Amino acid sequence: MTITRQEVGQRMSRIVKHNGTVYLCGQVCKDATQDITEQTRTMLEKVDELLVQAGSGREHMLSATIYLNTMADFAAMNAVWDAWVPEGHAPARACVEAAMARPELLVEISVVAAER
Repeated sequence: MTITRQEVGQRMSRIVKHNGTVYLCGQVCKDATQDITEQTRTMLEKVDELLVQAGSGREHMLSATIYLNTMADFAAMNAVWDAWVPEGHAPARACVEAAMARPELLVEISVVAAER
């Protein structure tokens, strides 16, 4: 079984594919000065871009792990998430509060999906 890696860096690959499964590295927002709604929206845009690049899409997500800087942002993050996930295609999901790599980051996501 072949493992393919895309956008390989010293610490991580942005995309790893193995046996029909796509693994994305953790994704954060495009602009950490924005509020939780905008950070979530732009983070999910990046997920969309990487899934397409990997030959998948949000309707093929298998699981998602969401990390929040504070659970006080849970409802606002979920409002964006709920509008983004295609109806009937919600992945298995976990959401936890976690310390972020930079304090201005409010949300991060890690996604596993099936190839199309």
